[in-house]
Amino acid sequence: MPGRAARLLLGSLFALFLLFLYGPTLTITILSFQGPDGGLTFPMNGVSLHWFARLFQPQAVGDLGASMTRTLLLAAMVTASTVVISLAAGMAFRRRFAGSTVLFYLTLASLIVPSILVSLGIGLLFNLMEWEPAWYSSAFGAQLTWTLPFGLLIMFAVFNRFDRSWEEAARDMGATPWQSFWHVVLPIIAPSVVGIALFGFTLSFDEFARTLLTAGSGNTLPLEILGMTTTVTTPVLYALGTVSTALSFLVIGGAILGVRLLARRRGA
Repeated sequence: MPGRAARLLLGSLFALFLLFLYGPTLTITILSFQGPDGGLTFPMNGVSLHWFARLFQPQAVGDLGASMTRTLLLAAMVTASTVVISLAAGMAFRRRFAGSTVLFYLTLASLIVPSILVSLGIGLLFNLMEWEPAWYSSAFGAQLTWTLPFGLLIMFAVFNRFDRSWEEAARDMGATPWQSFWHVVLPIIAPSVVGIALFGFTLSFDEFARTLLTAGSGNTLPLEILGMTTTVTTPVLYALGTVSTALSFLVIGGAILGVRLLARRRGA
C-alpha cells in the first residue's frame, strides 16, 4: 500500500509538471479559435477560424508571411549545414590530428558565451567590415555557433561506441573508403544523423538572442513576434502559436517516422 501511494504521488506530481509545462500552449491553442470579436483572455467570445484566416492576410503591424518564409529557409540552411559539418567532423575526430583538442574546446566554447554577446560580436564584425548584416549571412553564422556544438557532441558519442569491425569487413570485401562510408557507416548512424537534423531545425526555428543583432532589416519570425507584441497584440498571435506548434509536432513526427523506416531497412 505505501508503494502504491508513492506511485500515485509521483504520478500526480508528474501530471502537475506536464500541466505547468504545456498549460500555456494549450491555453494559446484554445484562444486562437475565438470569434472575430475575441480578445486576449478568457472567456472566449465565439468559436471560429477567423484568426487563422487573418494570419495569412496583411497585418496592421509586421509581416508574418515574409518572416515565416525567412525563418523556414534559415532553419533549412542551418539544419543542412549542421548535419554535413557535424558528420564530417565526427569522421575526422575518429583519429587524432594536430590541434584537435583546441578545436574541440573552441567549438564547445560557444555554448558558454552568452547568446546576446555572440550576436553582438558578429553584428559588430559585420559593421567593422562594412558588410550588410542579413538573416542569410550573419544570422546564419550566429545560429551555427548554437547548433554545431550539439551536432558534434552527438557525433562524438555515436562514433565513440561505433564498431570498426564493420568497416574492416567491408574493406576485406573490396569496398573503397567511400563505399564503406556510404553503404556501411552512414546507414548505421542514420538515426543519429536524423536526430542532429531535428536538433538543428528546432534550435534555429525559435532562436532569438543570437539573431537579434545579426538579422539586419529582414526579421525572422521570433523577432517579428517581439515587434508585434510591443505595439498591437491580437489573437492572430495565438493562431500563429498554434500553427508553429503544429509545425513543430509535424517535424518531430516526420523525424520519428524517418528513424523507424531507417531501422526497419537496416534490420532487413
